[in-house]
Amino acid sequence: MRVALTFDVEMDAPPYLSSWRGVDEGLPIILEALREKGVRATFFTIGILGQLRPKAVYSIVEEGHELGCHGYDHKRLDKLPLREAADNVRKCIRTLRDFADVETFRAPNLKLPPPLLHVLREEGVRLDSSVAWYKPPFRFAPTVEAGVLRVPASYPSSVLRLPWTLLKALFPPGREYVVITHPWEYVELVAHPRPDLTIGVGRRVAENLSRLIEHLKGLGYELVTMRDHITRG
Repeated sequence: MRVALTFDVEMDAPPYLSSWRGVDEGLPIILEALREKGVRATFFTIGILGQLRPKAVYSIVEEGHELGCHGYDHKRLDKLPLREAADNVRKCIRTLRDFADVETFRAPNLKLPPPLLHVLREEGVRLDSSVAWYKPPFRFAPTVEAGVLRVPASYPSSVLRLPWTLLKALFPPGREYVVITHPWEYVELVAHPRPDLTIGVGRRVAENLSRLIEHLKGLGYELVTMRDHITRG
């Protein structure tokens, strides 16, 4: 049984904020926790971070984690003209490949227009995680489309903000999971037009990450990267 921990590395709570506290303050918290637990993870990173915060991208790679693409600037790909969306994806992949090999992708808001699967394949991306159990079309198992392996995320990132007893109940043994969270959820954000995005963030998320890792290990799960789904089936 396997679980992949994944982190969508972006500006704080886009499109509501444009600050970078999650990258500057939250990312180091995550990397330290993973280091202490001896776990590798996948960081789906926006391409512009390679220009604005290159040290942050290098810190992910130097810790031995997988670098994946999360779009160039977190624009919703399904809201862009198809050609512009394709260019956005290509620019992200090519920018991040200055730091590490990139074989995996996740669209902002898990919204990937189907024609872009062909773009991913052309760019050498082998796995997409822009589908989920909890969003239409409600995928519950990996599938292959247009030559790309599509592995669904399990729950929205907000589950890590739940009290531990509730969070623990969402991860019974017997299933494989792909966990999503964001570095900005590991810091105390200021209030903004979506106050629900600040509920439970900060210390609780950091504590829950560590507790969840220990819980999953105790159940016999192996903690893997998304790339491991490609190489090991």
